[in-house]
Amino acid sequence: MEPVKEVMMKNIKRISLPEDVRKIINTIEEAGFEAYAVGGCVRDCLLSRVPGDWDITTSAKPEQIKALFRKTIDTGIAHGTVTVMMHHVGYEVTTYRIDGEYEDARHPKEVIFTPDLKEDLRRRDFTINAMAYNERNGIVDLFHGVQDLEQGIIRAVGNPVERFEEDALRIMRAVRFCAQLGYEIEEETKAAIKKLSGNLKYISAERIQVELVKLVKSPHPERVRDLYETGITAVIMPEFDVVMETKQNNPHHKFSVGEHTIHSMTAIEADKVLRLTMLFHDFGKPLCKTTDEEGIDHFHGHGLKSEELCIDILKRLKFDNDTIRRVSKLVKNHDYDVVPEKKYVRRAINRLGEEIFPLLLKVKQADTKAQSDYLRKEKEQRLHEISGLYEEILKDRECVSLQSLAVKGSDLIAWGMKPGKEMGEMLFLLLDEVLENPSLNHKDKLYHCYLRIKENKS
Repeated sequence: MEPVKEVMMKNIKRISLPEDVRKIINTIEEAGFEAYAVGGCVRDCLLSRVPGDWDITTSAKPEQIKALFRKTIDTGIAHGTVTVMMHHVGYEVTTYRIDGEYEDARHPKEVIFTPDLKEDLRRRDFTINAMAYNERNGIVDLFHGVQDLEQGIIRAVGNPVERFEEDALRIMRAVRFCAQLGYEIEEETKAAIKKLSGNLKYISAERIQVELVKLVKSPHPERVRDLYETGITAVIMPEFDVVMETKQNNPHHKFSVGEHTIHSMTAIEADKVLRLTMLFHDFGKPLCKTTDEEGIDHFHGHGLKSEELCIDILKRLKFDNDTIRRVSKLVKNHDYDVVPEKKYVRRAINRLGEEIFPLLLKVKQADTKAQSDYLRKEKEQRLHEISGLYEEILKDRECVSLQSLAVKGSDLIAWGMKPGKEMGEMLFLLLDEVLENPSLNHKDKLYHCYLRIKENKS
């Protein structure tokens, strides 16, 4: 990967605007107003990243923008934002503005439109997000955002205390940008974060969730450590502070519970469910910790306790039910002992579900990588064997659930069984036979199993 500075020097004079963005800016300029691409899209272009969206700032008022374009949507008219639709894609166009007093550590009571681009840029969160660009004037960088990109620094625009008092969510955004870009927070900005982290209590759980997910899915999930060190988790997730402060004197571990958690997050792919699983998988350890006569720490039953805490936290942060279901199931079973024999692997797949089992293997691999070297090779070899058996089961299409069982309820009715509770029980008994011996998964063979089971019951 090219050094940041070299990449930016190549791109600083040649940001390539999408055709629709160019057309919007040119249309506004031809009408006698100023217009620039602004914020994250400019930053991403300088870093050779593909912008997720393109925002435009302008000296034109909302009603003037609406008069220039055929199709617009009043998405934030009171704050100066109009969405211009081009080829079924929306582009937010916002009038230069000065924010009034912030009443809830998040939103200004009012905004004042201004003809001055500098006034609009100075209200933004970080210098790397306070740059504007158009093809007429090139980069407008009044707060040294390019320099901070080159040096890998997250710095608040102007007075960091004022920026964070205006919008407390910026406190989490600072750490999230560090995680996404691999940057460091400038010292005054970090000091302001520590001072004002308590204001995150005013931010909605939904917004906290969005920033947390972006952080844990980033190239540097280890920056959750920054959330702890700056006092952020004390507000949004105090359970994490307890984990960070819990030691584990045990031959299987070389880190505290918190540091083990962080290392395990870096050892797994950047998937929301998997990263959240590693974040929460040992949260129950502080509550389950015991120490034997030899001074060895044990954490019996911590999977169940971690599951409880995981569910509580995910609900508190307003996660969707599917994410809660998958993450909590993986957390609960992260220590589930799978015997490396085919019949036991089949039973494990059946118990955990065909969706969850392959994810559990990844969780176990990451968990092992974050432990000590004690029995490391043996653990990895065991996981390798289990993974191989799992692949064989998939390849051979062996039955691991009722969905792939060769008989259904209609077959049992045809064999003389009446619909009801006993029919469901019989299907599970037949499945149990197949989990033990997959060669039985044929209708005629299962019929003989059915007769034998009935005979044994009578």
